[in-house]
Amino acid sequence: MKPIIKIGACIVLAFSLGAQAYAADGGNPKKGKHLYKKECKSCHSKGDNAGELTPMSKTMSQWDRFFKRMKHKGDQEAFDALSEKDLKDIHQFLYDHAADSDQPQTCG
Repeated sequence: MKPIIKIGACIVLAFSLGAQAYAADGGNPKKGKHLYKKECKSCHSKGDNAGELTPMSKTMSQWDRFFKRMKHKGDQEAFDALSEKDLKDIHQFLYDHAADSDQPQTCG
């Protein structure tokens, strides 16, 4: 391989890994589903004021951005009351079942 091609391949690899740097990782999706149903679904069901929100409401990268920003448009205090571990678990569940995931889910 020519040196220029090797450098280009390394740059492409670095960017592709960097783009996934914040991807949900390490959370427990089963616990996240339970927490989502307990903590989130009460306000985010069809017909509620906060509007329906399911894992399929966003793509994986959109869920990553949401949890990176940690800004909840509705009840920020309720969101802030969750532990880092609980938020990580919820994030993992939502990410794993996002609209563009291998297993999209509504969280029925």
